[in-house]
Amino acid sequence: MRRALTRIAVSVAASLFVVSSSWAADKPQTYVGRVSDAMCGAEHMEAGVTAADCTRDCVSKGSKYALVVGEKVYTLDGEDKAALNELNKLADQRAKITGIATGDTIQVSSVVPAK
Repeated sequence: MRRALTRIAVSVAASLFVVSSSWAADKPQTYVGRVSDAMCGAEHMEAGVTAADCTRDCVSKGSKYALVVGEKVYTLDGEDKAALNELNKLADQRAKITGIATGDTIQVSSVVPAK
């Protein structure tokens, strides 16, 4: 009887963890990092230009903006013109991005300079 109750308790706890984890994944979160592009990530390779200019050049050629947070590089996705304009201004600068992450991609809802 004790083992059965233990198994039930473990099953319920595991179910609650899965439900709460999936629920939290759909909530916007805030990330702070350096604005880059998805092609270059943390290391820019275009010689003779600044990292900011490299980011803008790569984005103009079809790459998406990215956010470098420590060792992690998130691709930034979104169609909001104001957010895209702010990312352009903040190329190679620290930014605070709010959005919903799915894997390595953040669906951006807002962009502001990081303090």
